[in-house]
Amino acid sequence: MAHRTARDSYQSLVGRLNRFAQGAPPDELLFKILGLLFSEKEAGLVAALPIKPFTASKAARIWKMPEAKARGVLEALAGRGLLIDSDLEGTSVYSLPPPMAGFFEFSLMRVRSDIDQKLLSELFYQYMNVEEDFIKALFVNGPTQLGRVFVSEPALPEDKSIHVLDYERASEVVKAAEHRAVGVCYCRHKMDHLGKACAAPLDICLTFGNVADSLARHGIARRIGIEEGLDLLRQARDGSLVQFGENVRRRPAFICNCCGCCCEALIGIRRFGSVYPIHTNYLPRIDVSACTGCGKCVDICPVQAMSLVSANDPVRPRRREARLDEKHCLGCGVCVRACPERALRLDARPERVLTPVDTVHRAVAMAIERGTLAHLIFDNRAHWNHRAMAAILGVLLRLPPLQQAIASRQIKSRFFEYLIERRSR
Repeated sequence: MAHRTARDSYQSLVGRLNRFAQGAPPDELLFKILGLLFSEKEAGLVAALPIKPFTASKAARIWKMPEAKARGVLEALAGRGLLIDSDLEGTSVYSLPPPMAGFFEFSLMRVRSDIDQKLLSELFYQYMNVEEDFIKALFVNGPTQLGRVFVSEPALPEDKSIHVLDYERASEVVKAAEHRAVGVCYCRHKMDHLGKACAAPLDICLTFGNVADSLARHGIARRIGIEEGLDLLRQARDGSLVQFGENVRRRPAFICNCCGCCCEALIGIRRFGSVYPIHTNYLPRIDVSACTGCGKCVDICPVQAMSLVSANDPVRPRRREARLDEKHCLGCGVCVRACPERALRLDARPERVLTPVDTVHRAVAMAIERGTLAHLIFDNRAHWNHRAMAAILGVLLRLPPLQQAIASRQIKSRFFEYLIERRSR
């Protein structure tokens, strides 16, 4: 009976995680991972938490325990990176991050002895690199994705022939952030435990804002200033790493510096393709007259978007030249910097990628696309939080009519339909 009760707690936690638009497909590996990260009691408690940020007093009411005891539980979870805590007008506010990008990464963003990180790494590898469901879900469940690629700024043309917005530059994210922190790269740390890690830097994954502040206060990451943050970006670019960050224009919470051999996102793109855009607004263009067919762009491309083909040169029949598969190209610009002949340059894509304004905009768009909007609207089966609802409805009312119709069908809300009707009069 006790075994069944424990299983029920983890089942409930899995259900709670899958109320996120980006969840975690359940299987035995996921239960083993959660069993390492959460105790049975913690799993049951966390399963009852709302999606939107909450206070210790709200958690205490949900858990039916004294507020001081609830606060102790919340602080313990935040100390292990399972919750994010931040200050809102003098009050501590907590939130449960999604598994990815979230507490899966945080569990390996530092070296720790309270859990078996080697076993955890092996489970993560099986769940994400061997099995397909989790990684496929990252890329094929809807047009709006959790992450996006940042362009390599040194690869941009010096003649300023293309317009680059601030939110497209990782350097501007570093400069604008209120808090900055650096931690161990989850992907390479995992691969290191498996004996598969490459030589790319380990202490190089960046977080920003409230996430950085929380992780730094709990010793999961280390606070850094603007100059060190910019230097880490330079190190990553010099190492031909791809900068992959949160898919929002305002206040992104993270930028990972990814290698093609260890990064789950890049491995997943190679395996399944990027059905929906996570790429930049730029594409490399090949000057075939300057291309010598050396293959350096092919070797360095993290998603195999570059290849060598015959140049069809009757004078030199063995001559080859680079060819780009635009459909798979990330537009990261790594290949541009690698070309010794300067035969590559970045140009603007014909159609720009539309990046969500902020986390609320992205969450609502993802929820509509994945059929989980009701989880945001009727969070925790409790009363609406007016501030959160105002933000969500504000996004909904700015959506195109088709997405509004989809949203309306999902939540079946007469109130929402009334708002749309009022606006259209």
